[in-house]
Amino acid sequence: MAIHRFAQRAVLWVLACAGIGVALADLLGLLDAMTLGTALPKITLLILSTVTVFLLLEIDQLRVVDQIHELVRRLDTDAIVRDRLRDHYGGVARVHEGFPKGEFIEHLGTASREVSILQTWIPNLPDFQKELAEAIVRRGIRVRVLLLHPASPVARLRDEALGKHRDPGAEENVRESVGRCLEAFASMYASLGANRELLRVHVYNSLPSIAVYQVDERYLVSSFLHNKLAINSSQVEVHGADTVVGRDVRHELTKIWEISRPVDLGNWQVSVNNISL
Repeated sequence: MAIHRFAQRAVLWVLACAGIGVALADLLGLLDAMTLGTALPKITLLILSTVTVFLLLEIDQLRVVDQIHELVRRLDTDAIVRDRLRDHYGGVARVHEGFPKGEFIEHLGTASREVSILQTWIPNLPDFQKELAEAIVRRGIRVRVLLLHPASPVARLRDEALGKHRDPGAEENVRESVGRCLEAFASMYASLGANRELLRVHVYNSLPSIAVYQVDERYLVSSFLHNKLAINSSQVEVHGADTVVGRDVRHELTKIWEISRPVDLGNWQVSVNNISL
């Protein structure tokens, strides 16, 4: 940078001196016999010399522009966005009209630590079951799943709240839907080999609060509305476990996990039947 500045100054001084020298030579009559002694070249040289002297005098001020440009280049725009999400929106990045299947699968492909799902049952499990298993096997991602105990009284209440709006691909009630999810996870568990301990499934007997799909520090949060599956409700996308909303979601996941009971996926039917409500 110092060499660049020196070269700039040297060139500008050479141009300025050349212009002034030519003008003085003309005043002394030294250019009369030369083709440059015409009026137009003289005026041009004088203008160029004046501009060059001005640039030399203002070069330090122009340097400030370079400094501003360098400062802008170094700005971490992602950090600014994160700060605004944290300070003004509590971590809420956007709201989806329904479950963003493609984005969730993309996040599963880049997960680095853990995936957590809190649901009554997971109607859209077939959409990402393969990617979930790959995250466990290929990158050692821990997966925690919280499902409603199929015999919980809450299952009947949720049935009534949903009415005819259950899993669009099946005519099962909540209890049967939970059992189908447990069967799917048992099949996944059997295929994981040495990584099977990374998959942990619990059942809980409590009023469902929110549905959560977590990948690292990204959360998709929805509510259990009447006549509507949670995955078809609006999905609030939250970035950051230390944000206002992120902390509440994380606390809820922790609380439900603490009051839930583990399911032995080697024989989930017997395991679930042995869990007292």
